[in-house]
Amino acid sequence: MGLYECASSKSVWRGYYYYEEKGHILSCDKIGEYIYKGEVQGTASDPYKVIIDIRHPRKSTCNCPFADGRRVVCKHMMALYFTVYPSEADRLLKEQEEYELEEELREQEKYEHIKEYVYSLSKAELRIELIDALSELEAEERYDRW
Repeated sequence: MGLYECASSKSVWRGYYYYEEKGHILSCDKIGEYIYKGEVQGTASDPYKVIIDIRHPRKSTCNCPFADGRRVVCKHMMALYFTVYPSEADRLLKEQEEYELEEELREQEKYEHIKEYVYSLSKAELRIELIDALSELEAEERYDRW
């Protein structure tokens, strides 16, 4: 399991933001076959010292309040990771775009299914379905809409 897979979604995306925005990655040096160190400017005045170990992600360190002394992957580690592996940043964006496209298609299919069902109902059946649907809404929502 790599650094990317060990990080939370929030850390991945915030790290991506730091990677994309100029001025956050102050330094990045290879210090071993799969180990990199760098300084990443966060929101604090002093930059954070980051070491990422690609082979052993839980050995990665950062002195930020979130990761200091813990075996977690923070946004600063992810920013350094994307700096070392920009293709992974590209992959992240591509996966997000694919997900959004799939979600859009699912929503369209759902809409078409509902539309087909509604058109199959008689006027009386449609009224019953509408009454049932409205009765399931929270009272506040129902009255706010009317």
